[in-house]
Amino acid sequence: MGDFLRLGVGIGWRAEIDLTVERLPGVDFAEVVAEHLHPPHLPESLQVLRSRGLPVVPHGVSLGVGDAARPSAVRLAHLAACAEALGSPLVSEHLAFVRAGGLEAGHLLPVPRTREALGVIVENVRQAQDSLPVPLALENVAALFGWPEDELTDAQFRTELVERTDVLLLIDVANLYTNQVNLGLSALDALDDLPLERLAYVHVAGGEEHAGIWHDTHTHAVPEPVLEVLAELCARTSPPGVLLEWDDDYPSDAALAAELGRIRKVVGHGP
Repeated sequence: MGDFLRLGVGIGWRAEIDLTVERLPGVDFAEVVAEHLHPPHLPESLQVLRSRGLPVVPHGVSLGVGDAARPSAVRLAHLAACAEALGSPLVSEHLAFVRAGGLEAGHLLPVPRTREALGVIVENVRQAQDSLPVPLALENVAALFGWPEDELTDAQFRTELVERTDVLLLIDVANLYTNQVNLGLSALDALDDLPLERLAYVHVAGGEEHAGIWHDTHTHAVPEPVLEVLAELCARTSPPGVLLEWDDDYPSDAALAAELGRIRKVVGHGP
């Protein structure tokens, strides 16, 4: 998978930092939350980035491939329209449970890692793939809890999902670190067990600790332990792309540029 598409080092595009993203040096690609887009009328800033040939990936947060129900045709059509409007190389979403019985969870929840749940999710992923004009990559979430009936580890579950659907992986190393701190799940064991040949790109983000609990806030500088997980991933494979997520309390342009520089140094794309 490492040869699928070389994206480089990127940043999450947000309307609040649109001009910042445009002028930051060394941004190789961007990612935009799909639910924030109206494909017939893309923000001018995204049009500017695309005119420069910068790849832009739509990143969904509400599809719910981990739900018991089949994915919404409306949501899938929106993701497809975003990909087409942006000329995107792929679409990404989360391997997460988000709704049931018409009720929204309000959070990206972990899926039950059972054989039964896996069968449902395999069909959901296949339906999503059939509806999208480009490949689909699924991201691991920061789990608040684990289901007591889990039969497989997260890596085993995702590996079998990849084998049965050929879906791509979006690995969030900050989420791996979060699960290590909060649930005792080894980030390095996960990296050893995942099918990294199906890696599409990587997320990196900051957070903070309160009372022994790590909060994946996306509003802080990336901590060294998260960069260490990224370095361990890079020791195992060459990630096609690594993207910095920052979602609120935006710092200065210089601070964001420094964060991208720290990432580049780890992945070997900079001094």
